[in-house]
Amino acid sequence: MTSRQPTHAALWPLRFVSIEAVSGVVLLAAAALALIWANSPWSQSYEALWQVRPGLGVAGLIPPQDLRFWVNDGLMSVFFLVVGLEIRREMHQGVLSDLKVATLPIVAAAGGVVLPALLYLLANGDPATRRGWAIPTATDIAFAVGVLSLIGRSVPAALRMLLLTLAI
Repeated sequence: MTSRQPTHAALWPLRFVSIEAVSGVVLLAAAALALIWANSPWSQSYEALWQVRPGLGVAGLIPPQDLRFWVNDGLMSVFFLVVGLEIRREMHQGVLSDLKVATLPIVAAAGGVVLPALLYLLANGDPATRRGWAIPTATDIAFAVGVLSLIGRSVPAALRMLLLTLAI
């Protein structure tokens, strides 16, 4: 029995990471920590962290970039690729393969882009600020997926796909 305990303890991090809700907890905790840090007396160190230029250049092909670039253009690109592939899979094999079922998420997604843009344009009469119409059309899909992971498998697949198509 004692020979299994060290193995059990060593495998704990792997089991922890494999739980679907962990990603949501980590995302929400990181967001809360970032908000607190960015609005604290140590906010300059928070901004300095984003200016760090990690040595991730590829043999001179990619010039050195700051951490903000690697998160925004690197990790978020991979994230959207994964979400897009999940939606594509659902379109071919899942709940979105039936046009009757897919109609609501598609219409809702289009409305989720058009309606905020129209409201922004109606609320902003100044031509200088009207150029920002695209800003309210963006949604935070990472948080939507994080909340879904917290809820877990109890969410019906159709509702999950509705939220993903709305968020993207």
